Amino acid sequence: MVNEIELVDLLNESRPTMKSAYYRPKDAATLILLRFDKDSPRILMGKRHENHKFMPGKFVFPGGRVDFADSRVAPTGDFSAATMGKLLKNMKRGVSINRARALGMAAIREAYEEAGILYGTPQTQKQSSRCAAWQDFLDHGVAPSLSGLTYIARAITPPGRPRRYDTRFFAADASGISRTLNNEDVPTNELLERRWLTFEEALEVDLPLITQVVLKHLQIRLENGHLNDPDYPTPFYFHAQGKFLRIEH
Repeated sequence: MVNEIELVDLLNESRPTMKSAYYRPKDAATLILLRFDKDSPRILMGKRHENHKFMPGKFVFPGGRVDFADSRVAPTGDFSAATMGKLLKNMKRGVSINRARALGMAAIREAYEEAGILYGTPQTQKQSSRCAAWQDFLDHGVAPSLSGLTYIARAITPPGRPRRYDTRFFAADASGISRTLNNEDVPTNELLERRWLTFEEALEVDLPLITQVVLKHLQIRLENGHLNDPDYPTPFYFHAQGKFLRIEH
């Protein structure tokens, strides 16, 4: 297996040349759910539709852009102080705790919309939202919780791409899932299928390069026994001076 330092080299060696107008990266988040079977840990992934303009046909974690409503629904559990501190570090434009929480909430919402996963705890007090996606989530009797999410990586899409995202990657144990919908009840068709893959299987399917890098980082983290350790270094990949750089939170 490659080590942590080699991961940024992998990004630079495989970086395609693309030219487009400059776009400011938009906040995004993704949720990496891990199920610990007897044989090997498994990760939830899905295949994007071939008709999508962004990463068509690729296997990805559930995720997407942060919506305004993600900061308007109250989670039942919060990030640890260490995780919150990392999320606020190097945050661009409007640093706030509310915005940091919205990143985790977006990851939970996207897991519901794309994979039918309701991550959280049974509601003790009924909530409502003007956002249709969040109201659908809450109608299932589940309240989202951030306490089980571990911030494991961050990456900004390089300049020159038609779409750019400042993505935070969160990992969570699948034991925190309250309910999983049947495939026909999944709210969107963003992902054509939902599969629990071992690390070996995941690294053999068609992955975006950054997904491959994050998977390998997560595998290293697991092997070192630091999956839920908020103090474990969190890599931040970004593009500057014509190449990918990596710093740690």
